[in-house]
Amino acid sequence: MIGWLGWIAVNSNNQQSHTFLDKRGYTFIELIVVLVLVGMMLTLAAPRLRHALLTDHLKSTARKLVGIIDNLRNETIREQKAYALNFDLNANRFWTDYPSMTEEEMTLARGEAIALPSDVRIRDVWIRGEGKIVEGEARIRFTRKGYTQSSAIHLRSDDEREFTLVLRPFSGKVEILEKYKEFE
Repeated sequence: MIGWLGWIAVNSNNQQSHTFLDKRGYTFIELIVVLVLVGMMLTLAAPRLRHALLTDHLKSTARKLVGIIDNLRNETIREQKAYALNFDLNANRFWTDYPSMTEEEMTLARGEAIALPSDVRIRDVWIRGEGKIVEGEARIRFTRKGYTQSSAIHLRSDDEREFTLVLRPFSGKVEILEKYKEFE
């Protein structure tokens, strides 16, 4: 016998048993509603996901700078030589050098400076004792023992998000803040 729920079989006790369509499932409308809700959530979350997963140049630049600072600090301790991390705020580039470099070597180091991605800017560099530097060049010094000047590097992306990299003089740690932090 065929019913609206599918095939219905009659067993030997004259009782009906339902076969394949008797099982409850989701209706087409329920599935559509769930898909629409998921679509709306993805639409709202997509801009954040794009930054977090695909092309967050600000975050990758901050990580790269932290790695360079850590390597520079290790190099100063290993070589027992003072180094400096230089920033050209107008050209949005940075490089390293050390005091005993010749003028030619310093020019070469400046020429091989690392450029930041086009959507990330060095907003300013704060150095204790020198204050906030917003244009021109800034120089953060590292001593032979790996200590550095108390300083902060402020990065800003085109979408107006800002990171602050805080260099601690004695701990050797660089703290990344996902906001602009003012120093005096």
